Amino acid sequence: MIHLQKYHSPLGMLLLASDQEGLVGCWFEDQQYYAAGIKDQPSQEVSDPILQAAVEWLDQYFAGKHPDTDTVSLTAHVTEFRQRVLQALQAVGEGQTISYRELAAQVVGQANANRYARAVAGAVGHNPLSLFIPCHRVVGSDGALTGYAGGLWRKEALLKFEQQSQPRD
Repeated sequence: MIHLQKYHSPLGMLLLASDQEGLVGCWFEDQQYYAAGIKDQPSQEVSDPILQAAVEWLDQYFAGKHPDTDTVSLTAHVTEFRQRVLQALQAVGEGQTISYRELAAQVVGQANANRYARAVAGAVGHNPLSLFIPCHRVVGSDGALTGYAGGLWRKEALLKFEQQSQPRD
């Protein structure tokens, strides 16, 4: 049984999903691949400890408090390759960006980066855990904002928000 809860974020309504072992989804209501992987599963709108932890994390994130993602158990039901991409994404810190090519080099090695860049981009685009796994931090090789399942305007807003909430030296 999938547990669902909605969250009112400053950038639109989010759907949170838990399988009681971990957070399996976080999607903006109008994003591509909305609720992918859970649409055909039995579900109910009810909170559980995982969803409560996710809500607390989101409250802290949107308050600019830099929450630790280790406080929420993440359970992405994706292929092994996509799992490797999502793990690499988790290392990209708030206010930082990485290119698809750089991410591919981390996942498959520098020699194969060009060949696998599109596959990595596909894995990033299908990330079921928006915000918790920061796919909005991936940019084009030239630094341009490209592709974001939640909309480029949200990607731009999230990056700007994170850069503004960074501690000043």
